[in-house]
Order: sequence, then structure tokens, then C-alpha cells
Amino acid sequence: MITVSKDSMVTLTYDLRLDGKEGEIFESATQESPLIFLHGAGLMIPAFEEQLIGKKSGDKFEIAIPAASGYGEINEEAVVELPLDIFKVDGKVDDQLVAPGNSVPMMSAHGQRMDGIVVSVEGETVTMDFNHPLAGEDLHFTGKILEVREASEEELNAAYSSGGCGCGSGGGCGSQGGGCGDDGCGDSSCSTEESKSVGCGSGCGCH
Repeated sequence: MITVSKDSMVTLTYDLRLDGKEGEIFESATQESPLIFLHGAGLMIPAFEEQLIGKKSGDKFEIAIPAASGYGEINEEAVVELPLDIFKVDGKVDDQLVAPGNSVPMMSAHGQRMDGIVVSVEGETVTMDFNHPLAGEDLHFTGKILEVREASEEELNAAYSSGGCGCGSGGGCGSQGGGCGDDGCGDSSCSTEESKSVGCGSGCGCH
């Protein structure tokens, strides 16, 4: 029987809790809508993938991942102030998009894509938080492996050539978020990114 290893296709269900195994469920993947990913392609949190190695179809799992091994601790330097002008399209700011609590897809001057959460809008300044939404959170997964199989050549090519996030939710992309500039913060050389399909969103994967 095939077990979870690099380049195997894994289908699983899970419940994700943020406050230990007794915490409320934050996110789930069900049998009707499972998480399907190519193991070892860098699409999931490394600590999540590592603890699945050797498991087979039908196996249950319980995985605890501290924040440092998940989406990282909260980085105060990833909260930056940006000029309102960079959010203008045709000379206007979309007030519904640039509103506190909203996630805004952006791009740095170096072409790095990232999502930022609008913290506040004051005058001509927008405060953005480029920490991952789950930064600082300890993750606790419980779930079941539904299927493990060899990946097809097409699946391998798609995963390794896309350079983006995997499909599904749950395990996450392992991206620490980031901000503007080479070191991920403190650089106001950003612009809004029109595409809404940037990053992994709130949670662990691309839905």
C-alpha cells in the first residue's frame, strides 16, 4: 500500500483548531470537500507535511504545530504605513476595498505579490498589516487520510511549474506573508495588485 511520501498525491479531511485540541474549530476540510495536494512540492506548511510521512489511506492523524513552525510569530515590522495614492485607480480610491479589516492584494516594487490587511485609513495614510492571518497562532489539526496515490506526470508538472499555492484549504502554503521591499517590510514602494488570486488567503490554502 502506498504511504505518504514526496510526490505522492494526498487526499485528507481535517479540523483545524487554534487553541489546542479543545479549541473551537477554525477551519475544516470534509469528505465532500477534502484537501488534495502534492506532498513535498512546497504547497503546505513543512511541519504539517513532515508529520504525515508514512501514513496510509484510512489512517487518522493529530498534528500540533507551534506558531514558530507554522505561519511564524507576529512581526511588528510587517505593519507598515503606506500613502493613500498607491491605492488609487484612475485617480480614485475604492472606499469599499480600502476599508479596515479588508484584505487587499498588492505587489512590491520588486514584483513580490502579497496580501495585506487594512488596519486603518487616516487622512492620506493607510496602515497595512502584512502578517499572515494565522501568524502567532498555534495550530492543532485532527483528521483522516482518505487516499494516497502516485501523482501523474501532469500533476507533477502543474505543481512544480505554477509557483503558487495549492488547491484546498488546511495545511497552508507555508508562506509567511511578508510585506513591501526586499526584507518584507518597511518599504513603501508598493502598488495594488488587480488580481484577487494572490496568496493563500485567510486560512491555510487557496480556496
